[in-house]
Amino acid sequence: MSTKNSNCVECCTPNGAYKAPAPDSSVAAPKKGGVGYLVAKRVFDIAFSAGVCLVLAVPVAVACAAICVDTPGKPFFRQERIGQGGKKIYIFKLRTMVSDAHDHPERYMSSAQLETWRREQKLDDDPRITRVGRILRRTSLDELPQFLNVLSGDLSVIGPRPVTLQETYEYGDAREEVLSCKPGITGWWAVTDRNNSTWQSGQRQARELFYARHQSLGLDARVFVKTFKAMRRGK
Repeated sequence: MSTKNSNCVECCTPNGAYKAPAPDSSVAAPKKGGVGYLVAKRVFDIAFSAGVCLVLAVPVAVACAAICVDTPGKPFFRQERIGQGGKKIYIFKLRTMVSDAHDHPERYMSSAQLETWRREQKLDDDPRITRVGRILRRTSLDELPQFLNVLSGDLSVIGPRPVTLQETYEYGDAREEVLSCKPGITGWWAVTDRNNSTWQSGQRQARELFYARHQSLGLDARVFVKTFKAMRRGK
């Protein structure tokens, strides 16, 4: 990949330990979609995201007010992530943590918690999450601003979850293959035992790679249905 564009990260040889398995020809796998699939997916992304933004504008405004009343700080925040083809993107979320959560995590975490968070970038029972933030996360309302990212073309509704530059190297030799997909608000890893599918175990890489290799309307439909089931369960 050319390095002339300052918004792109060079897809150099991955230095991670994960080794992508070769596709198993003895097992019938979902057929990967072609150009027609990509066009249909983009049409769905725009239509669905526009509808969500219109219908949920008032609930988001109420959530913003609740965030500001609960703890000091802005209701929105943005995170730098790596998008399709290694491009740097910025995704938006409703703030669910204390305002200095990312700058000073050591103020709120034990040494063991800090080590886990630095390795996995997620933590069960994160002490930095606010009271309102727990409700927003349980209902997935904190993710709603990302539909603006979908409308801008940086995200898709369904795809591998957007990750940091450092995390892309966890994909090892599957890095470029996973980054060939547009990241999504929800995805195969997100709806299939995400709490136990960690970078360390290699299961997160395997699930994101599965989607990259087999993305199709059928697989997207399965993810879509599983996402709503998970939201109903509050996961």
